[in-house]
Amino acid sequence: MSVTHIPFAATGYFSKLICDYLDEKSELSKFYGNFPNLEGFKNQIITKKSTFFAASRNLLVEALKNQYENTAVSEATNQNIASLSDENTFTVTTGHQLNIFTGPLYFLYKIVTAINLADRLKREFPQQNFVPVYWMATEDHDFEEIQYFNVNKTKISWNRESSGAVGRLKTDGFEVVFNEFSALLGTSHNANALRELFKNAYLNNENLAEATRYLVNELFGAYGLVIVDGDDARLKKSLAPIVKDELLQNTSFKFVSKTDQQLAVEYKIQVNPREINLFYLKDAIRERIIFENDLFKVNNTSLVFSEGDILKELEKYPERFSPNVIMRPLYQEIVLPNLAYIGGGGELAYWFQLKDYFDGVSISFPILVLRNSALLATKKQLQKLDKLGISIPEIFNKQVSLIANTVKKISDINIDFSEQKMHLQQQFSDLKALAAKTDPTFLGAVNAQEKKQLNGLDNLEKRLLNAQKRKFSDVVKRISDLQNELFPNQSLQERNQNFSVYYEAIGENLIPLLLNNIDPLKFEFALIEFN
Repeated sequence: MSVTHIPFAATGYFSKLICDYLDEKSELSKFYGNFPNLEGFKNQIITKKSTFFAASRNLLVEALKNQYENTAVSEATNQNIASLSDENTFTVTTGHQLNIFTGPLYFLYKIVTAINLADRLKREFPQQNFVPVYWMATEDHDFEEIQYFNVNKTKISWNRESSGAVGRLKTDGFEVVFNEFSALLGTSHNANALRELFKNAYLNNENLAEATRYLVNELFGAYGLVIVDGDDARLKKSLAPIVKDELLQNTSFKFVSKTDQQLAVEYKIQVNPREINLFYLKDAIRERIIFENDLFKVNNTSLVFSEGDILKELEKYPERFSPNVIMRPLYQEIVLPNLAYIGGGGELAYWFQLKDYFDGVSISFPILVLRNSALLATKKQLQKLDKLGISIPEIFNKQVSLIANTVKKISDINIDFSEQKMHLQQQFSDLKALAAKTDPTFLGAVNAQEKKQLNGLDNLEKRLLNAQKRKFSDVVKRISDLQNELFPNQSLQERNQNFSVYYEAIGENLIPLLLNNIDPLKFEFALIEFN
């Protein structure tokens, strides 16, 4: 077993925004609070302790006990839930959609990062307690994003009609999904364990929220993970004043729009705020609330409210008001004694849009922690990589570049025409100087001829490279096969493959392998070897 680390920027898979954040570039500093280092956490603890009070803690514990009523709770999780009533207990939180059977592998990495971060903070700050939290996105309604998972080259889908919040969807039709998944598994002990896990989660629970809670609790409950369902009437009461402000003042839109103008100077904006960033949630309905002609309307329905009526609805049924991607982060920070949010690059990108909004409504902004990323590779795969003379950072290159660079390295002739091109450009530089002194109109013809001859050298270089690729066709195939194994569909493994692919090979040691080999505050990509 070994671990190799690669800077995120060197992988080519992470945005300028994320790389600049990890480099602590000054131009980004106004879009976040404390940085994810020990000094930052020390400051965050002080801030959160002074702004999160006993009533909120007691409400949270009450809600969690109710949510866990029908779940077999580990002693570690039980203790963590009870400890949340203590003013010296804080959470570190990650969240994700209710992807079928966890969806992509990085689902696990997010939770592993939270567990490891809580453990690290306990060691560094022994006077406090830290609880890892997984916030289930039960109110999300993007069914198409969560209805499938990939096992090697097979896409397994839960095909059904969907409306409303996905957490409320009944688990009808999962027998078909189970049979398709089961057929892909072998007959080993690990394969049978996966079958049992899937059956118990999706065939023995009534809705997707309960199924996901069961699944995640089975995988991580022993490590004290606390699972929170935001679709909870008790917790929504805490959000009601913010919802009222949103309905009447469009507060999030005003703050986030202003921030976006500043952020867009250097970076791509991840999400665009609406004038009202709320959905109306009831039964199988989760539709946007819009304000038109002095009335609040629920999009795609006949529901219409006057100002007075919608405020009465909020007072009586706060659970019917569901925050969208702009307001959900605020909801989390209101109900949790939270220090940090752990997310992927895309998630953190929209959190950077929210700092001014949090400040405007006097809610402490959490530390933003980039989740761990990893590539799992067998010892045999790494040996093949070594025999091909390819370094670990090089395997992250696009396949065309990887093959070209490797062929150039092993070829007995020089395929690089850089020297010839430089020679040619020097000659044309002299010609341009001569033209400028004699006939400036001649300059256009010189430039055109230079471009033509450089293009000619490019074409000759490509033809020579292709000839060498044919000569080393066996090596080219070995490179492409190996990279396709490690980067399915030419994408990061963690964004494509389901954890079951690796659980079948590694078994119950998979999660300990991850926990033991990735560091929540070492912001580099990890390649983890396993047998």
